[in-house]
Amino acid sequence: MTEQWPGNEQEESDVVEVEDDRLEDEERVHELPLEEEPLITDEDTPVPAAEQHAGGRLDIPDDVDVIEGVPEGGRRSVAVVAARFNGEITTRLLESALAELDRLGVRRESVAVMPVPGAFELPLAAMALAKTRRYACIVALGCVVRGETPHFEYVASEAASGLQLAALETGVPVAFGVLTVDSVEQAEVRIDKGAEAVRTALEMADAFAQLRAAASAR
Repeated sequence: MTEQWPGNEQEESDVVEVEDDRLEDEERVHELPLEEEPLITDEDTPVPAAEQHAGGRLDIPDDVDVIEGVPEGGRRSVAVVAARFNGEITTRLLESALAELDRLGVRRESVAVMPVPGAFELPLAAMALAKTRRYACIVALGCVVRGETPHFEYVASEAASGLQLAALETGVPVAFGVLTVDSVEQAEVRIDKGAEAVRTALEMADAFAQLRAAASAR
């Protein structure tokens, strides 16, 4: 028989209670929900600029009439409306546009440049220039950089819709050469938008000229 000393039973019960507490603590730890690592999806990965557009050319069947303009200057007069706001960028856009007009054969005396305070004023100026009927097309240049307020969305949206309205109401092509970017750094790598807007405007002007010629010949 094992001899029991006074007080041993109490010590053993204390040990059992401590072990039970430890087991309960371990069970609670296992029951706690594990923190899940954030799931990284393809949507969270920035898409390089070169991959934001699909490549290839428009394929038109040979058995249909095609009215397609070409970006050539010739004797056409072109108006450029440029925003002064963010002038460091818009100056370079204007330089890009004027260089492209030179390359495409538009004489400097056939080019008019109208500066306006900012991108918000571009549509009104474009509308006024188009209504003179002196210009085959209008090139609108500006730069809107996103800030901490919704101001960016309002200005960018109104500039885009207003310039489209100027073209729709007058029938004079208005090219959208307005940069809408998150930072000045993004704008600096998109300066060629000025030249691109010139090519777009002249191509549309030539297409409209062909359309008028075809209509009058019938």
